[in-house]
Amino acid sequence: MEEIGHFINGKRVAGKSGRFTDVFNPATGEIQARVALATVEELNDAVAKAAEAQRGWAATNPQRRARVMMKFGALINEHMDELAELVSREHGKTLPDGRGDVQRGLEVVEVCMGAPALLKGEFTDDGGPGIDLYSMRQPLGVVAGITPFNFPAMIPLWKMAPALSCGNAMILKPSERCPSTSLRLAELITEAGLPEGVLQVVNGDKETVDAILDNEVIQGVGFVGSTPIAQYIYGRAASNGKRAQCFGGAKNHMIIMPDADMDKAADALVGAGFGAAGERCMAISVAVPVGAETADALVERLVPRIEKLKVGPYTAGDDVDYGPVITAAAKQRIEGLIDSGVAQGADLVVDGRGFSLQGYEDGFFVGPSFFDKVTPEMDIYKEEIFGPVLSQVRTDSYEEALKLTMDNPYGNGTAIFTADGDTARDFAHRVNVGMVGINFPIPVPLSYHTFGGWKKSAFGDLNQYGPDAFRFYTRTKTVTARWFSGIKEGGEFSFKAMD
Repeated sequence: MEEIGHFINGKRVAGKSGRFTDVFNPATGEIQARVALATVEELNDAVAKAAEAQRGWAATNPQRRARVMMKFGALINEHMDELAELVSREHGKTLPDGRGDVQRGLEVVEVCMGAPALLKGEFTDDGGPGIDLYSMRQPLGVVAGITPFNFPAMIPLWKMAPALSCGNAMILKPSERCPSTSLRLAELITEAGLPEGVLQVVNGDKETVDAILDNEVIQGVGFVGSTPIAQYIYGRAASNGKRAQCFGGAKNHMIIMPDADMDKAADALVGAGFGAAGERCMAISVAVPVGAETADALVERLVPRIEKLKVGPYTAGDDVDYGPVITAAAKQRIEGLIDSGVAQGADLVVDGRGFSLQGYEDGFFVGPSFFDKVTPEMDIYKEEIFGPVLSQVRTDSYEEALKLTMDNPYGNGTAIFTADGDTARDFAHRVNVGMVGINFPIPVPLSYHTFGGWKKSAFGDLNQYGPDAFRFYTRTKTVTARWFSGIKEGGEFSFKAMD
């Protein structure tokens, strides 16, 4: 059986701990590899080597660092199908979703090709008599990225591309459930010209994460995962004096107004609710129709669309809408939450429990489920299900729908479907959620803006990618300078700039 190790100083190396965890094929339920779990000593050794390599990388001018990103982007494009296959094989998502995973990460790499413009400082001439002031953006040093299973290419690229473009070295700890894509990306960026040791990929579990948080050399930590873990990592990192940006869970609502195009709204809900088996923090998991007629019209359109969804392995190609969930435990948890929805009185219109696929009976598949008449007190509303389950909460007015969204403890993304510009504008201005879609169900900003939620969906004051990433991965140093000519005239110094 394949044993997956780490990527240290420009090459793959075996783990030394003797500890491993299984990597499954989610479609078959079979173990396809074992991944090594690093010890504290292995992590600290990787950090020490990264710190040594970072000094030379930081001294490389930003334009030359950007050229590495240009070559890296070209290599990602060249190996797109290979990378998508790696994503789909370990995660289970369809190949089109796998390619999309890689593509959205590539877009951040493309923005980082323009890093020199984003790293410029500021200058004030003659801020005082003969005094100039200027600021510069300098790298933090060694930083860490702790990334989740659901986007094995995209989120590691969101972390590594800005961090490395800013002149940092990075310790990347990908999810132990989907480790192979990060290792391959590390090989490609090394081929693009990144010096050995500047990017180290260290696989591991909580022991490795805690070692990252406690290592004194690491100056910043970026994390994406569940809210409880985001809070834990943010708190421990901050207590150790590290800069941290930690992104957690979500419960994204989509309001459907009576004047909305119901067919477009239904199509949007199916795509946003069930794509990637619902395993994404920007999935729409709550439909919020305004008025009974709107709710009934939506149910009428949603049910046949949901029932037509095709579930299967990624090897089926484009003929599958979504694949399995990541583990048997995830499947059990999702079906348990569906059970709770029934027990607590929601109307289960489409039941995805007990889904079985011929030839893949041991796979981690969950059929699509749709609940109507859900209330905020129910577990299926309160919990982030992270699976192919859509809940509908009926409301009587726009204000009630808006309040429902704003009262939810999560604030990652939200959307509204309406034909009325005033309503859409009011919603965008008032809702306390970080990313807003207007007639757009998954409002993930383009890579030259910035991605981040509010409330319990995010911890830290700077977001992922875009301009915020360059602020997060650098420190500002401000210099106040005055030059003396050395000539004293009339009891006073005369000042002039010197070459």
